[in-house]
Amino acid sequence: MEIPGKVAVVVGGASGMARATAEDLSEAGAKIAIFDLPISEGKQVAETIGRGTRFYPLDITDDEGVEQAIDQVMNDFGAIHIGVNVAGGGAAKRTVSKQGPHPLDEFRRVVELNLVATFNLVRLQADRMSRNEPEDEERGVIINTSSIAAFEGQIGQVAYAAAKSGIIGLTFTAARDLGSLGIRVMAIAPSLFDTGLTRMAPDEMKAALVKDAAFPRRMGRPHEYARLARAIVETPMLNGFTIRLDAGQRFTPR
Repeated sequence: MEIPGKVAVVVGGASGMARATAEDLSEAGAKIAIFDLPISEGKQVAETIGRGTRFYPLDITDDEGVEQAIDQVMNDFGAIHIGVNVAGGGAAKRTVSKQGPHPLDEFRRVVELNLVATFNLVRLQADRMSRNEPEDEERGVIINTSSIAAFEGQIGQVAYAAAKSGIIGLTFTAARDLGSLGIRVMAIAPSLFDTGLTRMAPDEMKAALVKDAAFPRRMGRPHEYARLARAIVETPMLNGFTIRLDAGQRFTPR
């Protein structure tokens, strides 16, 4: 898909990998809609990116609020061609700990935030994309965000790993579902990226976390996710699978 003039919804776009993606797609000529929490820096980020970028404050677990935001993007921009779904989060709890079994409500919350909210975004984005006029038979591209935890979850990541594994299965099947509509669906599974709290961690700690990577042995940088997302949009033969963005990292359980 040619990016200039297209409309991209970037979920989680106020920070980290999603912000870098919003910036990159904007520089490539796309019109950007940033979805993020009301308490985020989404408004300032949208103003910084400029070029007509708009911020839509919401909680992605609010089903009605997400649909209203999608409809507002349609009203503001007239279409949605690209969806990049990055927002999510986890909780560090073992299946069984000294405090007892993993709280079921906490497991549900993590799955709701990562998997259910991603599917809600996919179904709504795809529905609006299906109304686009095809460009070389293509109407839209959706990129979801899984995690290396889906393949090699660590102790305490059981809920997060389950949810991120679900995104991989969702992506493959949705690509088959939506192929007849000219919509591609891909996923990126990042390893540890230098965003959020990790930015404040000592260099020695960061090095220890990624010492099992083949090369480079460092945390990922937000613009590297953005470059891959852009390449996916621009490469029509990429569809239905998950790309590990992990520098060949293979964790060894401790």
